[in-house]
Amino acid sequence: MSNPTTPFSWQMPTSTDLVTDLPADFAVFGQAVATSMADLLGGTTGQVLSKTSNTDMDFTWIANDQGDITGITAGTGISVTSPTGPVPTVAIDTAVTVDKTTAQTLTNKTLTAPLINLSFNAQTGTTYTLVAADSGKLVTSSNAASIVITVPPSTFAAGEQINVQSIGVGLTSFAQGAGVTITSTGATASAPILRARYSACTIICTASNTFTIIGDLS
Repeated sequence: MSNPTTPFSWQMPTSTDLVTDLPADFAVFGQAVATSMADLLGGTTGQVLSKTSNTDMDFTWIANDQGDITGITAGTGISVTSPTGPVPTVAIDTAVTVDKTTAQTLTNKTLTAPLINLSFNAQTGTTYTLVAADSGKLVTSSNAASIVITVPPSTFAAGEQINVQSIGVGLTSFAQGAGVTITSTGATASAPILRARYSACTIICTASNTFTIIGDLS
């Protein structure tokens, strides 16, 4: 018995082999099959076959951890009861400290002694148009001449607020951008003026392109 051979290198009897050779030929064939399949033997319940090397038919049995979560590490706001898979157990800590460096939205939360720091935007020209980044800031206006601050359209959403203080000699007034409506207690409701130097006010967006200005106005 010589050729042909299979992809697994199993020698097979040929059509020209003598009948008297067949038992021995099949013994060689059977031994070759047993040798190449040896790695498929064994294993226990739940184990899976894994390639041991790049060699053909080279396998080993391993624990079935493929696709399972093998470990979870607790972090801020998360505690771990059972860290391993396939279904780990975690719990959310609702009493965590808020990360003040990351923008977050808090809904229905009680803040105990919160730290709130204003950011500032100092303006020294005679005209200025508010921008989205002014939301929540204190915009200061300082010039010897009068100053006009324009509230633009399509920039702020309902609930956003901008604080303004006049710190220069020139008085600061407000103007409506195109399509914007301003209401106030000023002599001209749609164009109020900060009453004096160091007067301040808050511009509140009450609806899309609608604002009310409250403060020390004239």
